[in-house]
Amino acid sequence: MRQNENVDLAPLTTLGVGGPARRLALAETDEEACALVGEVDGRGEPLLVLGGGSNLLVGDEGFPGTVLGIRTKGLTFENGPHAVFVTAAAGESWDDFVAQVVERGLAGVECLAGIPGLVGAVPMQNVGAYGQEVADTIVSVRAFDRTSGEVVEIPRSACGFAYRSSVFRGKDRHVFLGVTFALTRSRDSRPLAYAELTRALGVEPGASAPLGTVRETVVALRRKKGMVLDAGDPDSRSAGSFFTNPILDPSALAALEARAPGPLPTFPDASGRTKVSAAWLIEQAGFAKGHAQGAAGISSKHALALVNRGGARAADIVALARAIRDGVRERFGVVLENEPVTVGVSL
Repeated sequence: MRQNENVDLAPLTTLGVGGPARRLALAETDEEACALVGEVDGRGEPLLVLGGGSNLLVGDEGFPGTVLGIRTKGLTFENGPHAVFVTAAAGESWDDFVAQVVERGLAGVECLAGIPGLVGAVPMQNVGAYGQEVADTIVSVRAFDRTSGEVVEIPRSACGFAYRSSVFRGKDRHVFLGVTFALTRSRDSRPLAYAELTRALGVEPGASAPLGTVRETVVALRRKKGMVLDAGDPDSRSAGSFFTNPILDPSALAALEARAPGPLPTFPDASGRTKVSAAWLIEQAGFAKGHAQGAAGISSKHALALVNRGGARAADIVALARAIRDGVRERFGVVLENEPVTVGVSL
């Protein structure tokens, strides 16, 4: 296991902000990860588990404890009667994982291509995009339980998956070691529902398309929005979507419609409530794409991405996020919730 003291965390996040960690340890096996967590917990020290740093905002003061970077690798495939069960180590790149299963003709995560980060991070917020989310295919999560000190297998039914959330979000009891997915052998995708994607593919909603074509199209769409990491694209220096789309009950939706300047972009939700476009609310509240506030700004390609325009500090990102959140609340009465995990800062 590699360890270093007083390591700057900014280069380890896609936003490029954040102060130093007292100690950074990189675990290349599950045993190393579990041993380190037990050691840190035994001393009563703070612990931060760091994946790909793509959904994270670390404060300028840094982290006063140990940061554990998961660097484990490995994929296993097991044929079942109706699905192929694929188990991926937590340290595997998520986008590489999607590419590999698509190449093998396995459907179920093809619409989640191009998303940065590691496999071990996806259960935390139930990662989703273009009509798919990982809750659709996750069978179980293997994790080190910091309360019992044991490695446990958590079935999907106990994960409490919801829109961009799970029972794990905002808690630190479990350190993820691996995730098992149930994927379908098919040359074509699962039925496609997201209008932007079906238009780009030239198919009707509910239809399918070749797996590789779907993956390539999703990556192209994300790239146009600055949502694919690219050293040559300053709009990709972000934490992805900074705010989640609000999900409103009928009374809240009616109140919003009464204040809206025109038709709302809405999407039905499985719960019977309605999802509203956060990007639309942000722009209608006066925060256009490309808006700048010092060294922080809004992507010129996507209103949901807050970007480091060069030399920004965490305080700059937080100040902009607060201004946007407060502006939307004052204009529409809707409170936006941040999607990235925050460490040492709060909106």
